[in-house]
Amino acid sequence: MQIDFKGRNVTVTDEMRTHVRRRLEKVSKQVSELARLEIEIFQEPNPRVSDREVAEGTLYLKGVTLRAKDSSHDMLHSLNLIVDELARQVKRHRDKLRHRRDARGHTPDGLTSVTEVVEPPAEIPTAS
Repeated sequence: MQIDFKGRNVTVTDEMRTHVRRRLEKVSKQVSELARLEIEIFQEPNPRVSDREVAEGTLYLKGVTLRAKDSSHDMLHSLNLIVDELARQVKRHRDKLRHRRDARGHTPDGLTSVTEVVEPPAEIPTAS
């Protein structure tokens, strides 16, 4: 999975990058290698807002786009919240695909789930 970081008037530190990559290891195993995650971080300009550190994540998968946005008082906490939300959405998406596949009667190897048992022909008695 490719991860792109963007910071709007905020510097993206190496600590943030490694933290998010470490948290997303489990999710990256569940999605394609071609999946792309864009994370954008910024500060809310209004000083009266207590949760000023905002993180947005957009995960582009084949046929679907998953989004998460969260804010808190700390940027690492905001990143943790969007990673948890994206992990939940990926799990839900995979369960939905699995349910659709099972409803159609296919197994993962492409064979139908019904197997036919063929018995050998019975011996024909001969008249002596």
